[in-house]
Parts: sequence; C-alpha cells; structure tokens
Amino acid sequence: MDYVWPILYAVFVWWAGTALVFFLDQLPRRHHFRVMIGATVVLAAALCCVVLLEDRLTAASAYAGFTCGVLVWAWQELAFLTGYVTGPNRRALPEGTEGFARFRAALGTVWHHEIAMLVLGLALLLLLWEAPNRTALWTYLLLWTMRQSAKLNIFLGARNLGESMLPPHLGHLASYFRRRHMNFLFPVSVTAGTLLAMWLALQAAGAAEPFPLTASTLLAALAALAVIEHWFLMLPLPLDGLWTWGRPGTCSPSPEARAKPGALPLRP
Repeated sequence: MDYVWPILYAVFVWWAGTALVFFLDQLPRRHHFRVMIGATVVLAAALCCVVLLEDRLTAASAYAGFTCGVLVWAWQELAFLTGYVTGPNRRALPEGTEGFARFRAALGTVWHHEIAMLVLGLALLLLLWEAPNRTALWTYLLLWTMRQSAKLNIFLGARNLGESMLPPHLGHLASYFRRRHMNFLFPVSVTAGTLLAMWLALQAAGAAEPFPLTASTLLAALAALAVIEHWFLMLPLPLDGLWTWGRPGTCSPSPEARAKPGALPLRP
C-alpha cells in the first residue's frame, strides 16, 4: 500500500484537477475575473506552503509538496484558458502560411503564457534552491517538460484533436495545428517519458524512507500519466469526455478556426 496510495492520489489529482480547470474556463466570461482572483489567492497560498514545507521530509510533506506544485501549475493554465495570459497574436493563421513563419505565428499566440510558465518555475527554483523538500519544484518541472513536448507534437500533427475542448475566446488557436496520424517527434517523446517514469519508479522502489518513496511514486505516476496523455493525441477515439464532464455548455472554435484543418486546444 506504500505505493498504491500515491499512485491513486496522482491519478485523482490529474483527472479531477484537469476537469476542474476546464469547468472554470467554460463558465461565462463575466465570471473569469473572479475565477482568476480566486486562483491567485490559491497560488499565493501554495507558494507560502512550499516555503513552510521546505525542511519537512515526511510522506505527508511529499503529498503536500506535490499538491502545491500542481496548484502553481493550475494558475498559469487558468490564466491561459481564460484568455488573460496568452500572447500578442490573437488572429487565426493566414492561409498558406508554412515553415518558420507558421511557427513564429503560433509562438505569438502563446508567448506571454510561455513567459508566465518560466516566471513561476523560477519562483519555485528560488524558493527551494537549497531546500531538502523540492517535491513542488520537481512536480512543476515535470508538468512543464511534458507540456512542451505535447505542444510540439500538436504543432507537428496529431490524430485526436479534441476541438470541442477549445473555448470560444481561444478559437483562433485551432488554425495553428494539423491533423496527422503520426509525426517524427512522437516516438521520441513517449520513449523519453516512459524511461523517465521507469527511472522514477526505480527510485521509489529503492527508497528506504517514507518521504523519497512517496515523492518518487507520485512523480513516477505523474510521468506515466503524461505519457498516456501523449498517446491520447494519436488515438482516434473521443476522449474529451474524460475531463469535460459537468461543463456548463458545449463550446466550439471561432468561424476562422473552423475554416482551418487540424485544431487542438492546449490541454492542462
């Protein structure tokens, strides 16, 4: 049971947390400002908790650090999906744009979001620079790394696009991604992610104390879930319902986005 509970907790946080972010994002736009105020309060509390936990090496502190890392990550996801922190380019991709011009235009749609992710990562790094308990930092960095991998895979082309998860105010994003059965990066991403999950699992198996055992198991489970999410990109199955249960309504991309083939929202 030393390994079962951390795995179950990581699965629950991954599933319920993602669904909650989508639920809050799909609320009417007039509620988004209050959502972000609440999320910012939670972010501040998570960062304070990270500092309080830095010297505690127990199983409970591993769970708490993992949760704080996820909460910090959730803030920038909500900031992006509500449209507050995205990028200077909020237009659909012009017809015929290819190559580096397409990449530059796509980067412009999320540039501010990328900076926000970097700033929050640096904040955790500075807070936990010499701390014994860095679970929150490793959780955030793992989510960041696997998200960047997913973004690149989506940009290069994926099969399961999930356009129904894209909120209307981000409908222009749908024009920047392509529908393909496979891309050259996907095998590298899932192989690297799988090896990372296995290495973390071995760290957990070899741990003699509750803290490293719990922290490594949580991270191993999260890495494995990230690999599964990568596989979701290539499965021709309607998997959006895993996260969009209970949302207020069905949203669809903007008319400009619907005119483009291959659309996928950036998934938390």
